[in-house]
Amino acid sequence: MEYLSHNEAETEALGARLAAVLTPGTVVAYRGGLGMGKTAFTRGLARGLGYAGRVTSPTFTIVNEYEGGRLPLFHFDMYRLDDAGALFDIGWEDYLDRGGVCAVEWSEQVAEAMPPETVYVTISRRPEDDRARIITIEGVELP
Repeated sequence: MEYLSHNEAETEALGARLAAVLTPGTVVAYRGGLGMGKTAFTRGLARGLGYAGRVTSPTFTIVNEYEGGRLPLFHFDMYRLDDAGALFDIGWEDYLDRGGVCAVEWSEQVAEAMPPETVYVTISRRPEDDRARIITIEGVELP
C-alpha cells in the first residue's frame, strides 16, 4: 500500500499505525536513501509500541534497543556493515528470537538475511514536492 507523508509528524504517525499490527518476531526492513525519514518512521513505531523515551539513529552503535512497550523494538542501521555475515556476527539470530520487532535501516546491505515474512517499508521523495515522501508498505495491511 502506498501512502503520502507531507512532514515528519505524518511519517511518525504512519509508523505508529504500522506498530499496531506488528507481532513478536516481525522484521521491518527499510529501503530509502539518506534523509528520507527512516528514523522518523522508527520513532513512530516506538511510540505505537508504547515506548515513550528518546529514539535516535543507531548509525554508530549498529543497534539501539527500546524496551518498556507492548513489544521491545530493536532498531538496526546496516549502513556500515559490509554484508549479511557481519549482521550474524552481531547476534542477528538472537535478536530475531527475543520476541520483539526488528526495524532495519539500510536493509539492502543485508538483503539475504531478511526472513521471508519481512515487512518492507520503502520511503522516497515525491517528485512534485521535495519535502513530501511516498511511503510504500508491503507485507502487512494497516488498519
